[in-house]
Amino acid sequence: MADVWMNQKYDRNDWWNMKKERRERNFRILEFRENQYDIIGDVHGCYEELIQLVEQLGYRKENGIYIHPQKRRLISVGDVADKGPANVACLNFWMDQVMTNGGFWVHGNHCNKLYRYFLGNRVRVSHGLECTVAELERMNKEERHNLRSRFMQCYESQCYYLLLDRKRLAVVHGGLQAESMGCFSGKIRAVCLYGETTGETDENGRPQRRNWAESYRGDTLVVYGHTVAERPDLINHTVDIDQGCVYGGYLTALRYPEMEFVQVKGKAYAPYRGDGKVPE
Repeated sequence: MADVWMNQKYDRNDWWNMKKERRERNFRILEFRENQYDIIGDVHGCYEELIQLVEQLGYRKENGIYIHPQKRRLISVGDVADKGPANVACLNFWMDQVMTNGGFWVHGNHCNKLYRYFLGNRVRVSHGLECTVAELERMNKEERHNLRSRFMQCYESQCYYLLLDRKRLAVVHGGLQAESMGCFSGKIRAVCLYGETTGETDENGRPQRRNWAESYRGDTLVVYGHTVAERPDLINHTVDIDQGCVYGGYLTALRYPEMEFVQVKGKAYAPYRGDGKVPE
């Protein structure tokens, strides 16, 4: 899609108040009159914890979506489903938010895998996808068709990364270097979904990850997830808000621009086999 700049006027009571949007196929640069965001880490099917966190942040459900009285906006760093006990409920939550202009949802690697699964591509139904598929198989044919249609439409309306607040803030799933902002390529896509890798694999055949945040030197704050971190520490103007909720850690939200973290404790729905440490 070509670059598009839109000046939009909303009703004064409309909490969106978008000023400008530069939208490409794979990323978006957004400007709002208000830049107050609640960015939520990897949910992975933990619906109970998601609703608890959203309500703790001050959102209340109105007409099917969660609205904040101070016109704050919800953003997901991706990986909404897979591994947890209520994957379809989490998908529906974010689809409702996105499709009614109640939030944004950047692509995570698990979101991308579900998209490819719905396309009919050959994907391994493993690493948590089997949990989502099991829920889908318990639905009737019409319910599955409707959910697939909604998910495809929602996924295709979103992107790999967002730039917000005059490019002071970036939201991505896996990683994003400063020189990649405002650009896109196959390599950038891979980093957005998976973070940076060394090109080698470990003893289990998984790609070895490089800590890209250690080499980040940009002025834009990058908020991301994907890799479990014991704490949401600020490293070189980046912060990882995946604290392993589905493994018994925490579901984390970052309140921007306040730079305040809000967390709820998760339950261990899945075993953790990664290299990081799940917070106790």
